[in-house]
This record gives sequence, structure tokens and C-alpha cells, in this order.
Amino acid sequence: MNPEEARLQADRDRTGYWKRWGSYLADRQWGTVREDYSPDGAAWDYFPHEQARSRAYRWGEDGIAGISDNHQRLCLAIALWNGEDPIIKERFFGLSGNEGNHGEDVKEYYFYLDNTPTHSYMKCLYKYPQAAFPYQKLVETNKQRDRTNPEFELIDTGIFDGDRYFDVLVEYAKNSPEDILMQISITNRGTEEKPIHLLPTLWFRNYWTWNSKNPKPIMKVVESNNDFSIIEAAHPTLGERWLYCHGKTNLLFTENETNNQKIFNTPNTSPFVKDGINNYLIHNKPTVNPDLTGTKVSAHYTLIVKPGETETIWLRLSDSPQLKAEEFTNIFQTRKAEADEFYQRVSASKLSSDERNIQRQAYAGMLWSKQFYYYVVEDWLKGDPDTVPPPKERYNVRNSEWVHIFNNDIISMPDKWEYPWYAAWDLAFHVIPLAVIDPDFAKRQLSRLTREWYMHPNGQLPAYEWTFGDVNPPVHAWATWRTYQIEKQIYGRADRHFLERVFQKLLLNFTWWVNRKDIEGKNIFQGGFLGMDNIGVFDRSAKLPVGGYIQQADGTSWMAMYALNMLTIALELAIENSAYEDIASKFFEHFLRIAEAMDGMGNHKVSLWDETDGFYYDALQFQDDRQVTMKVRSLVGLIPLFAIASLEPETLKQLPNFKRRMDWFINNRPDLKRNVACMETPGVGARRQLAIAYPDKLRRILHKMLDEQEFLSPYGIRSVSKYHKSHPYILNIDDTEYRVDYEPAESKTALFGGNSNWRGPIWFPINYLIVESLQNFYNYLGDDFLVECPTGSGQKMNLKEVATELSRRLRQIFLTNDTNQRPFNGGVTKFQTDPHWRDLMLFHEYFHSDNGAGLGASHQTGWTGLIATLIEQCQEIKHPQKN
Repeated sequence: MNPEEARLQADRDRTGYWKRWGSYLADRQWGTVREDYSPDGAAWDYFPHEQARSRAYRWGEDGIAGISDNHQRLCLAIALWNGEDPIIKERFFGLSGNEGNHGEDVKEYYFYLDNTPTHSYMKCLYKYPQAAFPYQKLVETNKQRDRTNPEFELIDTGIFDGDRYFDVLVEYAKNSPEDILMQISITNRGTEEKPIHLLPTLWFRNYWTWNSKNPKPIMKVVESNNDFSIIEAAHPTLGERWLYCHGKTNLLFTENETNNQKIFNTPNTSPFVKDGINNYLIHNKPTVNPDLTGTKVSAHYTLIVKPGETETIWLRLSDSPQLKAEEFTNIFQTRKAEADEFYQRVSASKLSSDERNIQRQAYAGMLWSKQFYYYVVEDWLKGDPDTVPPPKERYNVRNSEWVHIFNNDIISMPDKWEYPWYAAWDLAFHVIPLAVIDPDFAKRQLSRLTREWYMHPNGQLPAYEWTFGDVNPPVHAWATWRTYQIEKQIYGRADRHFLERVFQKLLLNFTWWVNRKDIEGKNIFQGGFLGMDNIGVFDRSAKLPVGGYIQQADGTSWMAMYALNMLTIALELAIENSAYEDIASKFFEHFLRIAEAMDGMGNHKVSLWDETDGFYYDALQFQDDRQVTMKVRSLVGLIPLFAIASLEPETLKQLPNFKRRMDWFINNRPDLKRNVACMETPGVGARRQLAIAYPDKLRRILHKMLDEQEFLSPYGIRSVSKYHKSHPYILNIDDTEYRVDYEPAESKTALFGGNSNWRGPIWFPINYLIVESLQNFYNYLGDDFLVECPTGSGQKMNLKEVATELSRRLRQIFLTNDTNQRPFNGGVTKFQTDPHWRDLMLFHEYFHSDNGAGLGASHQTGWTGLIATLIEQCQEIKHPQKN
């Protein structure tokens, strides 16, 4: 094992707690549900950015390129001031959902460049303008724009013209699990000498204000001279830590407590409050503690940086007061080399330098997006002992049925600024690339969602903070199985205990789906929202304006996929425990009945398959038994491809009881088997296959999916067919028109928030599942099953080649093209051509389906981080030794 692998092993064996400290700070804590104590649930308005510097958070902390311990008792991050800004830059600025013309939107440029699974080495780059930050201009200009206009970005203000900015590079290197070095390098990219105030800040998360029984921690100066300063931070449960600040610095102490005078117009108990350092530096007020004690401290460095030059500051946070500066360079060089060694072995040997750079930053983004997530719903609803009780109306706003939620963990976030809360189906995709580099963390994520302090007692998984009770696609079983496979294949560890533990809890979740989302008990599902905000005619998370309900092709297909995932896991567990053969048979039958129902077979009235079009559609079911097929060509009709599983001959041989039951169905229930991919005829390698889209339907679906005038984009599969650009789907009911147009970029409708769009753009999670499904079909159908790709081109491909072609198109979003530009950067010249910008990666929420430009949340490294796995496809993984 290389050193990083040895650290992972030590953490797994609990002989070295290398993950206790990491990049666990949120990028945004203000404007979140956790911090919202309003009566109407207006989270963005109740705690805006303007208050964040003055008001203590209740449930977490945010900061720039920061770290904390795994319970976020002590935090370390940077703050900056260029001498022009009206406030110190302590956190990233952006627009709330009410301010942005396409919803929430961060207005900063920062890049996660490197990180290792144990956070032994981390690197983040922030680009800080030298002129006054245009807060008001960003708010006002975006306010004037509607949904048909592009977002007004920071670079559009001209603030980076002439390269008048600082590159602020923050790096961390661990000497030991509790000894962390911090290096801050500030480079002046402009042509003039400029001053900058650097304020590395150490603070305790405030837990004492809400309950006076909680003992208050304290920081104080141990020693300070012209060469260094040492600060002691003592916490009741964390113990003592010391921060070593190299060089001459001015120590500024205050309290991490709310400025009540400013926020609530009530007296402060102390002149030293959360914004004390800001007010001292910006307004020259006596708001820092001259006694050099408090719960928040900044080491103030005033630097003059010449054009093109770099100034560097070193700090060290340790559990030992005996600190030395001489070791800094050696430790950083060692950890950087070890990070290179680790990722060299993770990546395939044949990758280009460009592919390696993309993959490395994708993994870095995944690891930087781990966040301490603390939310106890019962306490949040009732309020704290030493605070005014929250308004009773909040019980009617959200999450009052989720009082069991007690979250206090490190969780992989979709985006620590725009989505600084976990989402059940996002998380399922996060674990795929995470399992490659840290299967223990990936497994912990999946296990957490099924634990009793997450999962509802009725079996429902929490969707996301804004509304835990909403419904995400049931992909948890798929992610569990894939994580098990990845660890087994790469590391040689078959963690059956993990597989069985999660499977047992997913039995409850599957039952919840069957009992709650199948209104008529006929195996046709009405899942609701299902993550795809505005993909259909109606807001599927709300009561339909026309009455009735939607028989969802995607909801039903997700359940078919779920049944097959559970079948696959049950068969694996049955190899060592024959009792699971009975459960496998249950899911085998359940899948067959769902597949039957989708096609309107037997006594079912509704067929979600349209034989004329050769495609699956949703059906609108009215209370009077009327039905309307809603012929929107969207991902809804492609998700049936995901319901596929192969039965290996070796498995069937090992499980005679299951095989006997399967054969019974084949011989006695031809009505159930007739529309399902072949259970009788062996495919490649004598394997059997279960799937909704058996070869004839598969071919017809792929005919549309691989048509460049429909779903196939140069950058992957569109979420809505381009056919609807000139043929919008229009549904007229009771003199009201409902329609779906093809929208390749940002959403033009406010439906479901409006900061997300499924009416045309490229989404990585769905594309990834399509690629994987095609590979599974190929494993059964082999080289003889050929389709045109693209449709109409005359070029025939087998399904493995089609999967490879889709992967190639997805990779093109990030790779430099023939003009040496990266499509995800769109038309922004500086991003495309400037040597200090062009190789920096942002992993957006989704992508423009015609030109590949990044859209939505700019740091959505969660599921877009799947690019790291796609890059690896068709390459031989050169990975750590099995142990």
C-alpha cells in the first residue's frame, strides 16, 4: 500500500483517525431551512447574506476553503479584505432563490483542485477581485432580468478586466491526524502593486447561546512575537488545540455571538460579537477584545503584493503546543507527492494528461463537498431553552412529520453553496466515484440514509431538507449494489455485512413505495416529483389542477428497476444464506407484475407503451375513468431501459430453490413472462436476462434515443427530445393550455423553483444510467444485436459501442476540442483562453444540450463527478493492491 492507502487502512481499523478533520465547512449556511425560524418558511428571506457576518448560526458554520473537525466544534478558514470592499470577505456571496432570475446562484469563482480521501492533502483556489466587490450590481441587474435572459455573472461586471485580481491558493497538509498545516499563497495577477489583508480565522461553532447549560469554550494567546504567535483553543469535548501563526501578525479576538443590537435592536451583553473583527477593520471601531480572548480570532496579515509575485503565509493547527516552522516545506512536499502516487494508481495508465486533470479535479470536488450536517428536527420545531419559542405556524410549513430526524454526520453534498444539504437520489450517484477512492465513506453514506435517525418509521427515505417528505427516485438499492461490486472488484473485499444491513432496511422502503405510491394496487406508480423538477406538463409534486393523478412511466420504471436491484442483492446474499432465495423469488414476481402492468397486459386498463410511436409515456388518469396519454418525448420514456438484470448461470446453479420457482413461472404463467426480456433463451455466456424493454421495444426506443434530431446531442442524451422544439406538446383541458417545449438551457418556467431544468439539457446521472444499461444489454445480446448510431447514419454499432460513444460525447463537455476550448465554459473568453483559468474545472448541475455549456449550480460535483468514472471506462484500472 502507498501512504494514503495506509492511512485509509488505519482509519478503517480505528488505529488512526485520519478523517476526524476535513473540508467539512459549508460554503453557505445562511438562507437554509435549518437556520429558518420564520412562521412562513421563507428561509432565504429570514436569514439573508447581509446578516451572516453579524448573526450566529444555530446548526453549522460556513467559510472559504475551510476545515473543521467531524462534529464542527472548531473551524479554520480564510477571510480577506482588499481595502475596497464594504465588508470583509468571510464567505462566498450569491443570490437567493428569490433574487436570481434562475433561482439560487453563487457569484464567486473558486475551484477545488485537489483532495485525498483522508484529507491528508487539500488544495482550493479562490479568485478575489482587487476592486470593490459589486454586491449591489449583481443583485439589481439579475433582478431586472427574467427567465428568458441569461444570468448576470461576476465576470460580466468587468471586475476581472486587466487581470485585476488575486489568486488565493489555500493548501492543507496533515502531519498526523491531529496536526494540520495550512499554507496560503496569494498571487497578484494584475499589473499594479496592491495591498491585501489576509485574516486566517479560527472559531468555535456556537452551541452555548441556545442553552446556558452548555459550557462555553475559550481561546487565548499563549505567545506572540515578531516571528510567530500561538493561540490556545480549549473545548469541553474536543480538548485543547493550538494554532501556530508564522511571522508577525496582529491577533484580533471577538465572540462568535450574534450582534443583537444590529439584528434584533436589543442590547448586546458584550461589545465583542460575531462581526467585531469586520467592524474593527472596516470601520475602525473598538469591537475586538483587548484582553486577547474570545471564541473567534483572526490572525491579521497586511501584505503588499507586487505584480506577478506571490506572498505566502503558514499556519499550523495541532493538538500539541510544541510547534516548529522548519518542517513546513518538507511535509507539504511529501503529502503532495503521496497524493500524486495515490491518484496515479487509481487512474488508468492510458489516460491523457487532460483526462487526468479533469478526473483529479472531479475527485477533489467530491471530497471538498463533504460537509458536517447537523439538523435535529424536533429541537428545530420546538426551539431551544434560552431562546424565544419559534412560531407555531412553522409546524404547518415543513418537516413536522419528520421529528425523528437527528442528523449529525459528515455527508456528501450536491453543492455546498447552492445545495448545502443532502438529497437522497443525488447521494446515490455520489457514492459511485467515491467508492473507487474510498469505499468505506461511500458505504457509510448509504448506510446512514437507512438508519432510524434518517429513515422515517414508515420506511420512506428523507428526500432533502426543503421537504423531507418529497419523493426521489428509488435508486438506493442500485447504489448499494454498485458500491458493493466496486469494492469487491477493485479492493477484493466483499462486504456482505454492509450489503445485508442496507438490504434489510430497504425492504421497509420498498414496502413503503408499494403501499403509498400505487394508488389502485395495480403495480402502476404515481411517484410524484421524482427529482425531475419540470420535465412534464404538470408539477408532479403538487395536486393536479385538472384533478385525477398521473400514471407515471418513470415512477413505474424506477420501481421495476428497484425490484430487480433487490432481486440481484437477494441472490448474492442467498449464496451464503438460503433464506434469501424466498425473498429473491418475491422480487422476481414483483418485477414481472410491474412489467405486465406497464404494457396494459392482463386486466390493466392503462398501457404506458405506445405501439404506434414505439415509446413509453405518462398517462393522465381522471376520476371518471377517462385517460389521456401525454405524449411528451422525454426521459420518462427512457427510464424503462434501467429496469434490467442478468442472471448468471453459476448463480442459478448455486440456488436450485430459486431456479425451481423461476422455472415454475416460465411454465405456468406465460401471461407474466411474455413481455419481459428472455428468461428462457440463454444469451452470451448462457446468462438469462430480465428487462422491461425486450429486444423489439429496445430497438424502437433506441431509434429515437440515438436520433440527433431527437435525444442524441453532441454531448450526451437530452432530457427532452429536440422534436419538441418545432412540435411543442400541448394539452388542452377545460379551456386551459398546458405545454412542454424543448428548452436546451435554463428553465423558462418557475415550475418547481425554476433554478433547475429537465426540459432539454444534459444531466449526468441519467446519462450514466443509460450507459450502464446499454452495457448490461450488451452482456446478454452480444455483438449480433446492432443498431444505427446515430439513427439514419447507416453506421451500425453493437450496444457496447453505443455506450462507449455516449461516454465519449459526455467527456467532450470537459475535454479541450479542436479549437482548444472546453464546451462547459461556454462563450466566456477568459475561461476559454486565459492560462490561469482554462484548465480549472467546474462540474455544473447540468449542461446546455446544443453547445455543452455548464448550467445550474456551478459546483454540483455530486452527480456530475461521475465524469471521473466515465473517463475510466474502457481503460484498465491500475489500482491499489487488494487487501
